[in-house]
Amino acid sequence: MTAETNVPSFDQRATLTFFGCRPDEIAPYVILAVRDPLGFSLDAAEYIARSLSNARKVGDTGMYVVYSGDFKGTPLTVVSTGTGSPDTELALMEILMHTKVDAVVRVGTSGSLQRHILVGDIVISKACVRSEGASKEYVDVSYPAVADPDLVICLREAAAELGVRFHVGITRSNDSMFCGLGRAAVNGYLQEDHKNIIGYWSKAGVANVEREASVILTLTSLFGVRGGAVCSVVDNYLTGDISLGAGVDNAVSVALLGLHRLHAMLERG
Repeated sequence: MTAETNVPSFDQRATLTFFGCRPDEIAPYVILAVRDPLGFSLDAAEYIARSLSNARKVGDTGMYVVYSGDFKGTPLTVVSTGTGSPDTELALMEILMHTKVDAVVRVGTSGSLQRHILVGDIVISKACVRSEGASKEYVDVSYPAVADPDLVICLREAAAELGVRFHVGITRSNDSMFCGLGRAAVNGYLQEDHKNIIGYWSKAGVANVEREASVILTLTSLFGVRGGAVCSVVDNYLTGDISLGAGVDNAVSVALLGLHRLHAMLERG
């Protein structure tokens, strides 16, 4: 018996283990959203599903909530997850390994690392700095986390059509909300590497920071699936401005219309 056959595997049977629904209940276009009190007043999947037609809850395991429906005729599923790359990884692998998905988009909140990217603005990620840990379990950190270019174009066109203030740029994904963002968290002191972490990435031209996008862009690339991310800015690390929930509705609208545009493009061939 080889080493590979000794590795335990999740038993899928008729339902997806972590979602509690059938694989065929997952649409080809998927939005992943964190249950985030900084952005959503309800469960994120329920909140976004209110913008869908024929929306129905198809899965709820307590860990993940799943709604499927359509947006302007585009079949779409919304999954709410816990925060950070590990929870996102489990949801993403459930989708990538066991369903026929065409595109996955992260929708949520972020913090700005540039003075001109204001609270309430939208950032469409073209690539990510892989400062989180989960994606490194799959491939060396030198492998780039890059968004699908067609999807970026569709999201950008959607933002322009909707008239929202948006930016296309590089996103940094990390794990820590405290030391990893330069906040004193360990007995009142910071490690030397943490003291100028905001300034470091700001000077590198990184647009925003959050916790999930890079694992999505990395794994979708590895599986040959289109991946993207659209985040609103709810705080600015350089100015200190903050507004909970700012721009989230715009981020949701951009993601929905962007996926609809992508679907139409793929249907045309």
